[in-house]
Amino acid sequence: MRHLIIICSIVLLFASCSTEELTTNSNESVAYANVEFGSDPLQKMDIFLPAGRTVNTTKTMVVIHGGSWTSGDKSEMTAVVDSLKKRLPDYAFINLNYRLAVNNMINVFPAQENDVKTAIEFYLGKSSTYEISKDIIVLGASAGAHLAMLHSYKNDPNKHVKAVIDLFGPTDLVAAWNEGFLYQLALMAATGKTYDLDHAIYTQSSPVNFINAQSPPTIALQGGMDFIVTPAQTNILIVKLNSMGVSNQLIFYPNEGHGFSQANNTDAITKALIFIAKYVK
Repeated sequence: MRHLIIICSIVLLFASCSTEELTTNSNESVAYANVEFGSDPLQKMDIFLPAGRTVNTTKTMVVIHGGSWTSGDKSEMTAVVDSLKKRLPDYAFINLNYRLAVNNMINVFPAQENDVKTAIEFYLGKSSTYEISKDIIVLGASAGAHLAMLHSYKNDPNKHVKAVIDLFGPTDLVAAWNEGFLYQLALMAATGKTYDLDHAIYTQSSPVNFINAQSPPTIALQGGMDFIVTPAQTNILIVKLNSMGVSNQLIFYPNEGHGFSQANNTDAITKALIFIAKYVK
């Protein structure tokens, strides 16, 4: 059994290991690749568990990739996870995929929202097996940040989410629709409908509509030259968080676009970790 665990760790990016076939030794770090949380080929996640973990102390960071809800893959966040693992050696990590919206109304909203919810519930349901606590931090980039916020504000009744890291994510889809044609193309691809045809899916998929006084602390990182998810979206978020008295911080890079330079990526991670250290105990 121990040899099987080692093999799975080595081939993390190239093969799958079933968690039903493995038991974990909390004194050793372990990695599971492509753990299935649903029947669709995209409903998979990678799980990284640290050595020395316990059900009382080990928190998990959930990482969600972007791609306008229609493309992208968890492999795009591997470098982010690797960097965070070095700086948060006591944390567990899950890096997840979700169904992508395609033509002909396949996997349109709320499929992505539901997949994030299902993945997190699946993982936390095995907290005793994995020997981790149910406290999580959710990080997302672009569309992944939208999904991170939507889950944290809307779909976390037990308040497992202790902090949110928003990397230039859409926050108000109605306002985004009104920003112009490029937003409308992306939103129609993701929802399958225009705003005029279905107000409800736009309002129900907007994270800001679910912020209340009990929402988790949130750090938002935004580029001033981002023309894909404009600073207006982050401003809407910060205004709503402030109005509800939710702890938050905005890190603004005036000369960055949709994605940051290596130097500012490092700076963003550092500031996010300082934020987590302040609010997550």
